[in-house]
Amino acid sequence: MDTDTASVADVMSRQFFVEFPFDAAQELETLGIDNAVSAAAKLPADILIPVWQYLMPDWAAALLSELPESLVSEVLERLTPPQAVRILGCMSQDEQAERISRLRPAIREDIESMMAYPPDTAGRLMDVSVVTYREKMTVEQALEKLRATGMKTARSLFLVNDDHQLTGKATLQALALASPESTLGELEEPPSVVLRPVDSLQEVTTAFDQKKVLDIPIVDLDGRFLGAVTHDSIAQTVQEQSSVDMQTMVGASKDERALSSPVFTVKKRMPWLQINLLTAFLAASVVGIFENTIAQVTALAVLLPVVAGQSGNAGAQALAVTMRGLALREITVRQWFRVMRKEVMAGFINGVGIALTCGIGVYIWSGSMALVGVIAVSMVLAMVAAGFAGALIPISLTRLGQDPATSSSILLTTVTDVAGFFSFLGIATIFMRFL
Repeated sequence: MDTDTASVADVMSRQFFVEFPFDAAQELETLGIDNAVSAAAKLPADILIPVWQYLMPDWAAALLSELPESLVSEVLERLTPPQAVRILGCMSQDEQAERISRLRPAIREDIESMMAYPPDTAGRLMDVSVVTYREKMTVEQALEKLRATGMKTARSLFLVNDDHQLTGKATLQALALASPESTLGELEEPPSVVLRPVDSLQEVTTAFDQKKVLDIPIVDLDGRFLGAVTHDSIAQTVQEQSSVDMQTMVGASKDERALSSPVFTVKKRMPWLQINLLTAFLAASVVGIFENTIAQVTALAVLLPVVAGQSGNAGAQALAVTMRGLALREITVRQWFRVMRKEVMAGFINGVGIALTCGIGVYIWSGSMALVGVIAVSMVLAMVAAGFAGALIPISLTRLGQDPATSSSILLTTVTDVAGFFSFLGIATIFMRFL
């Protein structure tokens, strides 16, 4: 036995572990992994459990990776599920799965249920392998640990107390400028925002947007650090969510993929295509009402898609802005009137501008001032209706407890087509004798 090993044996005696578990945990963290394993492997699980409760999760995971399998399983089974989850989170996915599979069924079920957070929550987004640092650590010790573990967050180190409760953070800039003997507690700043693992994706997105942070710590009900949501992960999630919204807005299932089987694709798309067919017949029936008008003035058939197309585009803009406001919690259902009024006013002003431009083109094409007046007035009315529908449809769906992204564009297209056709052909019928 060499000098270092003999020293470890003296310091890490069984009595020391039993009487001073916290001090033993800190002593283990200062030793090399080989010496720490040599000291811990000689002790039974009964003595190791109190010590493991105080070890930093990353160091506890590193030690477990080197200990005998039987001892590892016993330690994980004797720890509380939250403690076991924090330690397992610092392991690779393969090692994590292997360790969990060796546990007794009842304990395995408890741990797996705690690790499986609901979709679109902070718990599902957080990185549990983010390393934490003790407040009492010196800058020199923190830098050594940082070099060994790597930087999982953007610019801050998360600090915890002896009970692993989050106390604050220390920025890399402060770390670089401090003397090596300074403690992290002296550099500590309060976190800008802290979330719970069950907080929703919308709450996480809002926190990033309002606080302008690059990572957000996640803690349990007792304030113990569980992990962190990084800016990169939330950006990726929002991007994926946006692509899902794009699919659901047009009636495609969020489960469908580019390489899904034709049968699966047809099964998911057919119901909404049938609904879309009914709405198309509704719009066509409006045109049918004015069949005689179109037969007398064929120019109306040429200009009909112009009105419907412009109102459709205006409605899509209002729909996108309103849905984004609901998703980011910029607005609530109770603010429906303000949103609707704003979109109606915008639709009116845009309608007037588009009507002037369109009127010039129609006059050059037809030379008929009556036709110019018909399309100008109908354009304004259709744009106002589009703004009204684009704001009201997603808010109404939200109020009814439905996902506002679900086929909103199909409903919007129906409203804008009907409004555009009816206003254009209705006004043309009224002023038929001037056309």
